[in-house]
Amino acid sequence: MPFDTLPACPYSPCDSGIPSTIDASNHAKPPPVLRMRNPLQEQLLKAGLVKKGKVDQVAREQAKQRQGKATTTPAEEAVNAQRLQAERAERDRALAAERNAQLRANELRAQIRQIIDVNRIKREGEIAYRFTVGETIQSVPVNETQRSQLAKGTLVIARHDNGYELLPRDAAEKIYARDASAIVLDHGKAAASAEASDDDEYYKQFQVPDDLIW
Repeated sequence: MPFDTLPACPYSPCDSGIPSTIDASNHAKPPPVLRMRNPLQEQLLKAGLVKKGKVDQVAREQAKQRQGKATTTPAEEAVNAQRLQAERAERDRALAAERNAQLRANELRAQIRQIIDVNRIKREGEIAYRFTVGETIQSVPVNETQRSQLAKGTLVIARHDNGYELLPRDAAEKIYARDASAIVLDHGKAAASAEASDDDEYYKQFQVPDDLIW
């Protein structure tokens, strides 16, 4: 049969049901990103307490926040590491200072104890010498000589363990250099302070002019 007499194909590209060209747009689109909802959001959605669009919006925002937190630059990581290191160093310095202060306080207490043990004067007599410590009244037994020395300030009373001891003036000065609160009674210091105050009041009456040239 001659080629020009061949019957026409009953099927054409338009009506064969087979597209003549492939639509690339159907294959170029990436699959949609699944936004995972947490169990609470799923329960609220099923109960009809929230709308689906609102839940999806919250899920998108949470996904963005997680993504933002996960992406940190090396510079930011270095800054965070330096900050943590500085905070740790400061905390270590504070702890070391606290330990050193506690050790120093224990050392001073041991020194005061030794000073009192070596220099305390035996309390004897039937006179109850009363004195105040804070808001309480305490007493120690003394004789007449010791009571006179306490009044003059040549003897002092120091706190020792759960009681009190008599100490001479030179031992009291050593304790003052370590912890003045260990001395609970010292008429010598009180008299010296009162005398200095009286001297100040006396010299206040002699006013020196500001423009005086010596």
